[in-house]
Amino acid sequence: MAKIRIYDPALCCPTGVCGPSVDPELTRIATALFMLEKKGADVARYNLGSEPQAFIDENNVNQLLNDKGTEALPVVVVDDKVELTGKYPTNEQLAKWTGISVQELTKEPKKMKGIELL
Repeated sequence: MAKIRIYDPALCCPTGVCGPSVDPELTRIATALFMLEKKGADVARYNLGSEPQAFIDENNVNQLLNDKGTEALPVVVVDDKVELTGKYPTNEQLAKWTGISVQELTKEPKKMKGIELL
């Protein structure tokens, strides 16, 4: 199973899933990474606003930031190789890298007595 590291732009919190208007893409990636962690995948996510040292320590990310600035973010590093810049991976890409099915990366809402729960 691959080691996946995601280097986010500065977000208001570790996942970016807070505040009055939540970006659905941040919700999707947070859910997918949560599900990967539950399956034992080696994934980590770093926020430029609160963990800048991680961006300095990862040479590939540091070089991208020096060359392109923060427009390169998010950066996705898989097994120490930059796989994506400027966007988050799809669930299909995450599934390919980890060997975990796409269906397992999506948290299905459950209905209980007319109430939808996640």
